[in-house]
Amino acid sequence: MGQSKSPKFPLLYRFLLLDLYHDPMARTIFIYAAAHVMIGTFLYHWLEGWNWLDSLYFVIITLATIGYGDLSPTRPITKLITIFYAINGIAILLMLYDQVRRLRDPLKHHP
Repeated sequence: MGQSKSPKFPLLYRFLLLDLYHDPMARTIFIYAAAHVMIGTFLYHWLEGWNWLDSLYFVIITLATIGYGDLSPTRPITKLITIFYAINGIAILLMLYDQVRRLRDPLKHHP
C-alpha cells in the first residue's frame, strides 16, 4: 500500500480540520458537524432574513454555547431551532474535540 502524501499547507490543513475529514473514524462526525452548520445557516437566513454571514456567525456562536446576544431569533420557530442547536452544539463539539485529541495526541505511539 502506498503512503499518503502530506498536505501542502499542514497548518491550514489542521486549522480547517481536514485531518478529521481524511480519517475514516472521524469523517462521519466531521460531516455531521459541517451539515449541522450549513443547515442552520440556511434556516436562519431563510426564516430570520439575516444575511449569510450573520446566519453562519449565529450558528457557530450558538453551537459553541457562547451566545454574545448581538443577534437573537425573533420568530417562535427559530427560537425552537435555537434550543435544538444549543443542546446539540455541546454534543457536536465534544465529539469533534475527542476526534481532534485522538488524531493529534503528541503522546500517541506510532508503529
